[in-house]
Order: sequence, then structure tokens, then C-alpha cells
Amino acid sequence: MRGRSADEEHRVSTSLELFFDLCFVVAVSQAAAQLAHRLAEGHYGSGLLGFTTVFFAIWWAWLNFTWFASAYDTDDVPYRVMTLVQMSGVLVLAAGVPRAFHQDFAVVVVGYVIMRVAQVGQWLRAAHEHPEGRSSALVYGIGIFVVQVGWVLRLGLHGASGAVSWTVLALADMSVPIWAEWRRRTSWHPGHIAERYGLFTLIVLGESVLAATDAVQAGLDVRVTEVLKVAIGGLLVVFAMWWIYFAQPAEEMLTRASATGDYRPSFLWGYGHYLIFASAAAVGAGLEVAVEQTVDRAHLSATAAGMTVAVPVAIYVLSVWLIHARRGMLGFPVAAVAVVVAPVTGHAVPLIGLIMAGLVAVTVVWPSGTPIRGW
Repeated sequence: MRGRSADEEHRVSTSLELFFDLCFVVAVSQAAAQLAHRLAEGHYGSGLLGFTTVFFAIWWAWLNFTWFASAYDTDDVPYRVMTLVQMSGVLVLAAGVPRAFHQDFAVVVVGYVIMRVAQVGQWLRAAHEHPEGRSSALVYGIGIFVVQVGWVLRLGLHGASGAVSWTVLALADMSVPIWAEWRRRTSWHPGHIAERYGLFTLIVLGESVLAATDAVQAGLDVRVTEVLKVAIGGLLVVFAMWWIYFAQPAEEMLTRASATGDYRPSFLWGYGHYLIFASAAAVGAGLEVAVEQTVDRAHLSATAAGMTVAVPVAIYVLSVWLIHARRGMLGFPVAAVAVVVAPVTGHAVPLIGLIMAGLVAVTVVWPSGTPIRGW
């Protein structure tokens, strides 16, 4: 196993990587469905807590595999077998999502143990067969193992100690790549990473479409006109979310960070995508709640139902603006504010759809914007 070149031409996602991503479709769908159920019942606190913690587990598992594969994808038999083992762990994680919303992370941790046995093995193999990258690979392998032991031990903690330990371990997990890359950068490929993040964005947007479609299908026999208004507004929202994300590729910024050796922008971009991914998935849950409220199946007001769509859309717009698009234009924050205000009109989803369409129009008229200082 040797590190792949960061300058490799025509580097694209492999069929195995795409197969790996399919496992996360299940996990994201489970998380969005659980969030929608709790929001519809008016359980905002438990729903948001469960979603943010569970989605972190989903996102972090995907991120760890993606960056390793970008640097060390040899596509030989041992690599494939180890990747298939990790996929099995992802499916176990997905099965544990409903329990995790009740703060029972036992099944999720079992899934992580399966994934990380293979992941640590991959890093140790890289350390053995790629001497130039040995120091970083050992930090990754040992760091991941130690933190995972902490996650297993945490299962015995409850209440406040459980919450504190979760935060500490999450920060420890995110510190491992920073420490490892500080010692010696792995040869991740900027274009490949940008494509992989774009593909995961499509996954979470696709889940939003699926959730909204299921909700509309269930409500068409009750109030067709009102449901269709929500459906059309929801489509405008999701289409616009796709447009503003892919309006400006991230490969240029990642290539510049790789060439200069300043990896702070790449870490900010890579970690900051948690907000983009999570908010995109939450939009689907919000659209489902909006439809359920329209047909009188949700225990909340029209304004509250509208906020379940408005808040994640606003977070998505601001996150794309600050983390991904790097534009100095005011259209993004103005649109985010307008989106949050929209629910007070009683026609939240159609109005949010129009606001997002207006933001797309701004990006078309002003495609480049002004880069934010430091990017």
C-alpha cells in the first residue's frame, strides 16, 4: 500500500466508494425519519439532540473512510475486504439510529467497533507498507483505537456525565486527523475530495426529496391543493439548495491549500460540511412535518411547522455561504433572514421556495462574488 499522488489526473470516485455511500443512504434516511416524527409530535428538544448526535456519528464514519480512501485507495483484495467490513459496520450503525434517538448508543457503538477494526487495520497496513507516511498513519491508527475504547467505556455513563463524555470524545475524535496531518500530510487528492463531498451532498438532498415525496403521497387524498403547494415549494427549495452548492466547485480552494501547505482551510471546509450535510437532511424532515401539519396529522401550529423547514434551510444557506461558496455577496445572509421570517405568513414552504429561487437568480447574475479574506 502506497500513498496515491495528490496530483493524479482524472481521479474520480470508484465503484466501491459509490457502493460504500449507498450504505449511508439507509442511515441518513433513518435519522431524518426519526427527526420528522419527533418534530411532528412537538418534541423539539429531544428531536434536535438526537438528530445532531446521531448525524455526527453518520457523518464522521463517512468522513474517516473518504479521506483515507483519497490517500490510500489501492483497490487490491485486502483493501476491498476491509472496506466491505466497514460497510457492514455502517449498516449496523443505521440499525441503531432509532435507539440512539433515545440516547441508547449501544448498537451504534457496535457498528463503530466493526468499522474501526477494519479502519485501524488499514492505517496500520499503510504505516507498514508506506514508510514515507508512517508517522501520520500510526497517529491515525493509534488515535482512532484509543478514542474508540473511550466510546465503548462511555456506554456505562448516563445523564450529565454521559453528555459531557460525548462532547469530550467527539472533540478527541476530530483532533486525531488534525494531529496526524500536522505531523505529515497524507496525499489526499483535492479534486477527488471535492467530488466525494459533492456526492454526499446529493445523497442528503435526495433524502429530502424522498421524505417530501412520501409525505405528499400520504396526504394527497386529504387536501390536494394545499399539499401540492407544499410539494411545489419543497421542490423549489431542494432544487435551489443543489444549485447554490454546485455553483462554485471547491477543488480550487483545496488545491491551493494542498499546494501551500496551509491545511487550516481544508479542515474548516471538511469539518464545516457537517452543518451543510445535517441541515440538508433536516430539510427533508421539515418538509414531511409541513405536509403532516397541512393535513392535520401534526401536533403543532402552521408557524411552528414552517419553522421546521425554515431553520434548516437558513442554516444550509449560511453554511454554504461561509464554508463552501466563499462569496462576499450579501444575498446569502439576506436570504437566510428572509427564510426564517417566512413562516409568520402562514405560507412558509411556498414562500421559502420563492426566496431560494431568488437566491439562485442572484448567483446566476453574479456568479463569482467576492472571496472572503483568508480563503
